[in-house]
Amino acid sequence: MVNFNGEILAAGTHFLNEENRGLRYGDALFETIRVVNNKIFFWESHYLRLMASMRIMRMEIPMSFTMEFLQQEIERTIQENGLESKPARIRITVYRNTGGFYTPENNEITYIIEAVELEHPFYILKDSSCEVELFKDHYVNSGLLASLKSNNKILNVLAGIFAKENDYDNCLLLNEKKNVIEATNGNLFLVKGNILKTPPISEGCLNGILRKQLIEIIEKSDDLELKEESISPFELQKADELFTTNVISGITSITKYRKKTYGNDKAKQLIGKLNARARLA
Repeated sequence: MVNFNGEILAAGTHFLNEENRGLRYGDALFETIRVVNNKIFFWESHYLRLMASMRIMRMEIPMSFTMEFLQQEIERTIQENGLESKPARIRITVYRNTGGFYTPENNEITYIIEAVELEHPFYILKDSSCEVELFKDHYVNSGLLASLKSNNKILNVLAGIFAKENDYDNCLLLNEKKNVIEATNGNLFLVKGNILKTPPISEGCLNGILRKQLIEIIEKSDDLELKEESISPFELQKADELFTTNVISGITSITKYRKKTYGNDKAKQLIGKLNARARLA
């Protein structure tokens, strides 16, 4: 079941047309959210990011689009899909309404909420291998638009295809300055000793929700130090650990990059703290 602008529709219902601006121009934003037993993880952070992104995109935010309203719509969608007591992946898509070419006729919006069951209720650190490579065919242009979770993700799609064709598990993306900024599906953290580095938002990485949570966890830790600094490709092979983060998978340890293999001690240390924070969020 899909929530289309407040109307619950059966999965597979055709409710979009060829004039959809998200389809034509990528004129859309989305949030991917983890919900467990009807509890929305980090909901305030998701809501505030969506509102800030809509303002940057010059979308008109309806008066009804409150935090409480959207939470109720998420819960209603979860209930209609029978996922009230299960872990679920929620996607909220917001797109500008039909009309105009590049320049829209108006800035009003429509939203879609989807729900899919997840396997695990909380974050786990998988033992499976994760080999990565740099994706150098195209670069992310650093700046404000790069930090948005928009539908303009063709570079991520091409990087994913490159990884699949070359038997890698993921790819790391570069910005126009040839710095490493993130993976195809999450933010990047580099560990050297007790120092954890992650690129600043100004480098062009996504303003990730789990990135924000981990930064706050690390900053409160007595034995870890956080640095928001640029990461060059040369640093990757000198690191003790590399891991990626997103709200669905949590923390994913990278096990190999070229001839370098990595441990996951700090990732193990952080996964428990992350789960504890999620329960309290």
